[in-house]
Parts: sequence; structure tokens; C-alpha cells
Amino acid sequence: MKTTAAINVAWKARGLDEDTARDVYERVTGKRRLTLMTSTEQRSVLAEFNGTPVAARAKGLTGPYAKKLQALWIAGWNLGIVHDRRDSAMLSFIKRQTGIEHTAFLRAAADARKAVEALKGWLTRAGGVDWSAFSDAQDCVIAAQLKALSRSRDSVGYKATGITSAAGAKAVDSIAKVALMRLLGEQIRAKAAEAPIADLRQVGAN
Repeated sequence: MKTTAAINVAWKARGLDEDTARDVYERVTGKRRLTLMTSTEQRSVLAEFNGTPVAARAKGLTGPYAKKLQALWIAGWNLGIVHDRRDSAMLSFIKRQTGIEHTAFLRAAADARKAVEALKGWLTRAGGVDWSAFSDAQDCVIAAQLKALSRSRDSVGYKATGITSAAGAKAVDSIAKVALMRLLGEQIRAKAAEAPIADLRQVGAN
């Protein structure tokens, strides 16, 4: 069995999700993709998984509001304003907003609203998202991404999408939009690498 295949078997057998597995990749090698690693680095990752207890280090997100909150958090990542895409970072944010430690315990609508509105407000202020522009939240995020890249239309990622307007993005199905947001996000993070990092502690402070 190839090392890459053995790694995929190992993290799935331990009940990890893909994002958590990639967190392990990054912690061990500094890279989030197996294809970017040397054979030695891949073996190091495999050794790490083989020494990982079967119980996952991080429990998957559960609860009625988990999916929406995670989607907003990843939108922030793809807008270049979230600098740690891990669920654990999002849970820390939620705890600061609500005092509740995990989405599994986030049941009251009022508590969820605090976290959701704080995230959406941050994405508006720092990411330029206009939630009233489209009925689909994905289109709103893509519009903000395209605006952020509008001064860098020579970027490979921007050209590769074949989409230069939010109206064009509306014609793409939901699955393709996720891929589009990721591609645009890579370009935005590259541009933002030299920009000051936003202080997450200030989010929702007002």
C-alpha cells in the first residue's frame, strides 16, 4: 500500500474528519496536502497517526447550529480575515460570544443568534460582505471575494475561475461555489499575507 493511501486509511480509522487530519499534516510537516510532502514527511505523518489514540483528538461539530456557524467561519477563512480555520478556533470564538464551549450545547436560538450575528458582522466589517446583495449567502461571500481581488485580475486564481462578477457566480451550482470560494480564498490569503492580522478579541466587543 502506498504511503498516501495508508495515511488516508489511518486517519479515517481513527474517526478523524478531513480538516482535523490536515491539521495533523500541518503540525508535523508544515504542509496541509500530502502531494506537497516529501516521502520522508509522508512517513512522519503516518507514524504520527499510528501513534494517535483511536479516540479522535477533536470531536466533530454537532448541534443544530453547527453547520451554519462552520460555514460562516470558513467563509471568513476564504475572505482572509480568519487566520485559523480549525474548528477549535471557531469554538473559542463561540465561547467568547456566548459562554458556551461547544456547538453541541448551543441549543437556545438567542445564544446561537449572538454567535451568528457576531460572525456575520465581522465578515461585513472586515470582509466587505453585503448580506443583502443576494438571497444566497454563498453569492454574497463570492461577491466580496471578487471585489477583494478586483485590483489583482492578473492573479492565476482569479483568471482560473472564469467568473468575474457575482452575477456570473450565481450560475454555478452550490458544490461548484464551494470550490470557487476555496480557489478565490487561496488568492486572497496570498494577497493578505503582508497585511496586519485582525485582532479576533475585538470581534463583537461593541
